[in-house]
Amino acid sequence: MNLPLMTRLPRLAAIVVTSAILLGLPTSVSLVSAADPVPNPAAQATTEAEMKPYREFISGSNAKFEMLPIPGGKFLMGSPDSEEGHSDDEAPQHEVEIKPFWMGKTEVTWDEYDIWNHSLDAKRRMATGQKATDKDKLSDAVTHPTKPYTDMTFGMGHDGYPAICMTQLAAKTYCEWLTVKTGHYYRLPTEAEWEYACRAGTTTAYSFGDDPSQLGDYAWYVENSDDKTQPVGKKKPNPWGLHDMHGNVMEWTLDQYSPEFYAESAKEPLSILPFNMPTKLYPHAVRGGSWEDDADRCRSAARVASDKDWKIQDPQIPKSRWYHTDALFLGFRIVRPLVEDSPELKTKYKGTGDEEEDR
Repeated sequence: MNLPLMTRLPRLAAIVVTSAILLGLPTSVSLVSAADPVPNPAAQATTEAEMKPYREFISGSNAKFEMLPIPGGKFLMGSPDSEEGHSDDEAPQHEVEIKPFWMGKTEVTWDEYDIWNHSLDAKRRMATGQKATDKDKLSDAVTHPTKPYTDMTFGMGHDGYPAICMTQLAAKTYCEWLTVKTGHYYRLPTEAEWEYACRAGTTTAYSFGDDPSQLGDYAWYVENSDDKTQPVGKKKPNPWGLHDMHGNVMEWTLDQYSPEFYAESAKEPLSILPFNMPTKLYPHAVRGGSWEDDADRCRSAARVASDKDWKIQDPQIPKSRWYHTDALFLGFRIVRPLVEDSPELKTKYKGTGDEEEDR
């Protein structure tokens, strides 16, 4: 006998929760429809003037995230020798032009990331008998990570906390999945886009000024983090409304890290959308500082190079392409350019170094 939907929902919810427990997955996501996303007028724009903040829902879950408009413009990338904490790889300062884009208001959280990382939407459809939509079928076809060998939160917190410990490949593949899932084109920021958004029109060491004693109002770092990540969006935002650009977790960018890249970019009077295409697995450029960093590493211009030692504890042979099990300080946030990247540019952003594996 076919029971009414409202009669079946508690049983379906119980199936979902039981399945999640058996799989070792979080159980806090509500049972919701996996229908195609509702049209979102706020997310539509053809000119910079039309860009608005918008909220995106991930179908098949109750997860959502917010995107903020970042205006196009020019800025000086890098830091002067006189800046406290300045490193040689932040020089020379050079003028860069950036096109408008949207950026995640916060870092990507586990609530969002686990839908892809653990295929939670597909597992819920299986548990509830829901039919996959066309977007579901396409997103299911995107590559998903292998199962992690341990709890990748490392007990730091899940709901509302930044996702951590992923490789750049994992972060980029999440963006591919999210693009199919939502119908909007998402990717990681370039180094130049990241610094431009972090500065938010400022020229000081931090987006709030030069005084590191104020950092605790804007960032989780070694002095106030209690030695772990913290929920996103709890500190003051920068002038463009972005939270946690300083501290909490470092954030992946698309670029290969090179200490000489700024010198190459500075050869042009104006560098338009500079990008250092990856050609090898290490190192890639990471920005923003983290919960375990001193104040100077959280500056807008501070750069970090990824390292194979970030997965040294991984017991797998070969080591996983998806997880940096020693990088509890590492996460990412997403961007969406106003004008979608050309196929040629997408190919450049993909790079050629992702197929390598540690052995």
